[in-house]
Amino acid sequence: MNIFSRFFGKKQTDAAETVRVGGMEDFMTLIRVYYQAVIASQLGISNINFLPDMAVFKRTLKVPTQNNKLGVAEKARCKKMLMEIYGISDSFFKEIDNSVKKNCRTVNDLKTYLLMFQGFSQDLMMVVGNLMQWKFRVPGMFKKMLRTMTEKTVHDIFSRTDFKDESVRKTCANLRQYLHVLHYSEDWVTEYVYNIVLLAKKEPKPKA
Repeated sequence: MNIFSRFFGKKQTDAAETVRVGGMEDFMTLIRVYYQAVIASQLGISNINFLPDMAVFKRTLKVPTQNNKLGVAEKARCKKMLMEIYGISDSFFKEIDNSVKKNCRTVNDLKTYLLMFQGFSQDLMMVVGNLMQWKFRVPGMFKKMLRTMTEKTVHDIFSRTDFKDESVRKTCANLRQYLHVLHYSEDWVTEYVYNIVLLAKKEPKPKA
């Protein structure tokens, strides 16, 4: 059911891992870095050890701390990379900023929020993998068609209630609760999913 399982729930254990760009894992790493940078800048976190992905990003690319405030320069650099490499829109980042602002008022909210986003991502891609199935065979060159299919699938996830598969129906109900708490729009979810689907199609198939 979940063709994306190998891309989620991965713990970064190698502190010396470098930041690479262009593929699925790189995209997800940069997304995590952006979240951590937003949290650092909004909450005034000064201990970089709380933010492992951002720490690797900062050290690898030698991003200087701006105005003695952790997260500001890292956020700008990461945003620029995501926009240039993957074509992510400015509104995508604004919704993340707003989500973090509404959910992370203290450092104690940090772990809960990041776990919630991870749960949201895992459930979302599990359902997308189930509902889109044959659509993944659409050639990557037909990006507009794939985008339209993704948009429809996302809309179904947050509006339909007549799914035959009970597990899909329950997961969609959970996703609607996540969406309410995280304060994301369907447009944001569509852009997030579309980029993951597009990158998944480019990943080399595992050897038998």
